[in-house]
Amino acid sequence: MGWKTIDELDLAGKRVLVRVDVNVPIEAGRVTDATRIERILPTVTDIAEKGGRVILLAHFDRPKGKVVPEMSLKQILPALEDKLGRRVAFAEDCVGETAQKAVDALGDGEVLLLENTRFHAGEEANDPDFAEKLAHLGDAYVNDAFSAAHRAHASTEALARLLPAAAGRLMAEELSALERALGSPDRPVVAVVGGAKVSTKLDLLSNLVEKVDTLVIGGGMANTFLAAQGLDVGKSLCEHDLADTARQIAQKAADKGCTILLPRDVVVAREFKAGAESEVVKAEDTPADAMILDAGPDSVAHVEMALENAKTLVWNGPLGAFEIEPFDRGTVTAAKKAAKLTQAGKLVSVAGGGDTVAALNAAGVANDFSYVSTAGGAFLEWMEGKVLPGVKALGA
Repeated sequence: MGWKTIDELDLAGKRVLVRVDVNVPIEAGRVTDATRIERILPTVTDIAEKGGRVILLAHFDRPKGKVVPEMSLKQILPALEDKLGRRVAFAEDCVGETAQKAVDALGDGEVLLLENTRFHAGEEANDPDFAEKLAHLGDAYVNDAFSAAHRAHASTEALARLLPAAAGRLMAEELSALERALGSPDRPVVAVVGGAKVSTKLDLLSNLVEKVDTLVIGGGMANTFLAAQGLDVGKSLCEHDLADTARQIAQKAADKGCTILLPRDVVVAREFKAGAESEVVKAEDTPADAMILDAGPDSVAHVEMALENAKTLVWNGPLGAFEIEPFDRGTVTAAKKAAKLTQAGKLVSVAGGGDTVAALNAAGVANDFSYVSTAGGAFLEWMEGKVLPGVKALGA
């Protein structure tokens, strides 16, 4: 571990600036999914119980440096107070006299939420002067927002260099899980990567073939790899212009000793809608007028076999169009197998990415994986082997 945790900071009576990600979905002024709020509770509670004065820093949506009332963090106060089980004070700004007065009024163990950091252009610009203004409000800094750690913003990067800094509980848990998955994993390692387009995950695929033993490619991107092998994929989603790139990735995998698993059989349909008439065919027999919408049972069986032989699994993206039945079957079946092996103590499973979390929730197994990351871009960039500014600033 190259970073400090909150256990290593003296927090009693101290003003603790805590960067969190509470960028939650809101409809009609109400939080509709409080998962991200729930994830920060251990950190906030621990600091408060140690006698620290908790000052929450967060962004909400993309106001682009301007005050946009409908993007105010005040909307999440009721949900935050409900989950914490305590009163949370609120300041109408995150710097300046308004913020200072709110901070000065805080007692030991109390919690304050400052207004959206992105209401100031200095936040996304990682402006040193803005970071100094934030630092003036605190005695220590804790980053508990891994999902924003891939951004070099004032509240995620510059601020960490101005105050005694540590990783929050969620950040430390996330970093530990990712280290177990890709940093120093137990082998064999299997990665499942799905999604619509190869073009969005080129760096990811290129990095993974160097680090894992088996790479399962699913979703629309699998069609590009199949087409690169000369197969006709009919009317399927496919980036034919990336055929050379797909072949290069396949060659790199072969050179590195990484086995790529592509669909052997596929579920095809003539229309993309729930309950559409479908059939299972061999990948090479895809009808010219049909679309590949899921991995077939034989393909999924080979994925399950790879999982049985693995000790570590990293998962990002579904195997098919999991949003609608019956094209969710491949993803759900493989996910349940991974969950069963994890619960049996045979597999360390780490998953992340928006579609991935939704797919695992749909399969009812999100709580059965070793770790499921709520981070999107940060999780992907970590898997791509990139250095995350917010993590680096903590000394990790």
